[in-house]
Amino acid sequence: MDALKEHTIAFSGLKDGAHVYQFHLSEAFFTAAGEEEMEGGDVLVDVGLDKGPTLLVVDLHAKGTVDLRCDHCDAPLAFALEGSQKQIFRLTGEEEYDDDELVSLETGAHSVNLTHYIYECLRLALPIRHVHAPGECDPEVEKVLERLRVSQEPVPDPRWGVLDQLKNQQP
Repeated sequence: MDALKEHTIAFSGLKDGAHVYQFHLSEAFFTAAGEEEMEGGDVLVDVGLDKGPTLLVVDLHAKGTVDLRCDHCDAPLAFALEGSQKQIFRLTGEEEYDDDELVSLETGAHSVNLTHYIYECLRLALPIRHVHAPGECDPEVEKVLERLRVSQEPVPDPRWGVLDQLKNQQP
């Protein structure tokens, strides 16, 4: 995802200590993300930035709704989302080091853009499967799926029966 300038925090003029920011994600963010799965939404992201002489510790907390498609009936689904993520930025002139939580910045860096990390926070807060609550799916689709449902009992593998007999034998 491309960095959006409204998610840039200039830290060079900040005093050491805690600072608080808040970003509102709306259609512009989700359009810029180019994400097929997230069609839109309304999310507030609270950002806590703790600045030190060589470290920036950023705590992201996202809460709101994201517009998705139900994996069961393909109808629109407003999913209530809440997620958190911690990101640590190290201000050093050393070689670039990047892992899940620790990112190296150049010593001359004066700002950090959080767009990518906000996007990660949202993606990680989404479940793998998005479905409506029971009884809220499209009734027409439910009827068709019920009609097409195949119901048969699974046939157990006969090898398991032989293994059970061996297990139950007395020595």
